[in-house]
Amino acid sequence: MNHQRRDTLKAGGGLGIFGLLAAAGMIKPEMAEAAWNKAAFDAHKMDDAMSALGAGKPAESADVQITAPDIAENGAVVPVGVVSNIANTESIAILIEKNPAMVAATFDIPAGTVADVQTRVKMGQTSDVYAVVKADGKFYMAKKEVKVTLGGCGG
Repeated sequence: MNHQRRDTLKAGGGLGIFGLLAAAGMIKPEMAEAAWNKAAFDAHKMDDAMSALGAGKPAESADVQITAPDIAENGAVVPVGVVSNIANTESIAILIEKNPAMVAATFDIPAGTVADVQTRVKMGQTSDVYAVVKADGKFYMAKKEVKVTLGGCGG
């Protein structure tokens, strides 16, 4: 019996794919962090977050749809989904206006795939949720207010 695969998985433990590739010497840690937009995730104002994403002032579009509850009973776990019906969607970012760190998530969308993402975010209070979509080098957005009854960001 070949135990090589099992031994490799055991050795990798909870490192994840980037950890395994780094441990194997296939990528350097700097390469894994290259996709991290630190300025965007550190932004505390909406204009700063949009600028860090390269969006400036995106146009509102009906082709960008946000799926989120109107009222979130627990702000610690709020399901948010974004669908972009804009051709050649390159990336999707989810921003929470009143969170300490506004950018909650960013997703790169590979060419030829459906631009439909789902995640869970933490919200400390009632806020507008923004979806910012980059397609063909242009930016589009949609927003939706989500009311939070029990805070998740220290509330």
